[in-house]
Amino acid sequence: MQRWLGHAGSLPPVSEHRRRIDTVLEPDYLADISGADLDELRRRRESAEDVEAQISYYRRLLHGRVDLLNFELRRRSGQEERSLIEALPEILASGMTFGNEPNLRHLDPMPPIPATTGRRLIDRIMDDGILTQLPELTDDELTEAIDRVQEVEAELSAQRRQLHVVIDALQDEIIARYRSQQGEAQPAG
Repeated sequence: MQRWLGHAGSLPPVSEHRRRIDTVLEPDYLADISGADLDELRRRRESAEDVEAQISYYRRLLHGRVDLLNFELRRRSGQEERSLIEALPEILASGMTFGNEPNLRHLDPMPPIPATTGRRLIDRIMDDGILTQLPELTDDELTEAIDRVQEVEAELSAQRRQLHVVIDALQDEIIARYRSQQGEAQPAG
């Protein structure tokens, strides 16, 4: 496992540059929204929505990783007879449906992926090395990999929920401005 994730308990060093998510989730981001002008509120909302789109995209990628790793465990236990390559289209498509209906119409365009530094945990988890090393990994290492990916996905989900609180607060303030100005402010988005 250390081949692709490093020591599971050690997080990468924090960059000197602040991440956008850290900025958006700081209490100061919403502290003065009642005094901010509409353009500033829209800019903040757009920034928060961009970060949320990236987090959502990473989550989708992590779900795909878990599906691939779980398939490999099932294959090794004899529950699956197909190879990973044979099952790949089905595995990748499985996240695209809810029930019997395709869900492609609900997917946003892929947001830009931030440049990887190799220092962040998400960079190491998303490294394709784990997929190329599947034959060499033990069942325990596969299980540990699944657990670690699910742990990171849970962290991203928590951040995503926090982002929705920020986005909703900004949206509520924008709507309140429109209502209070009774048509003086023209909705721009």
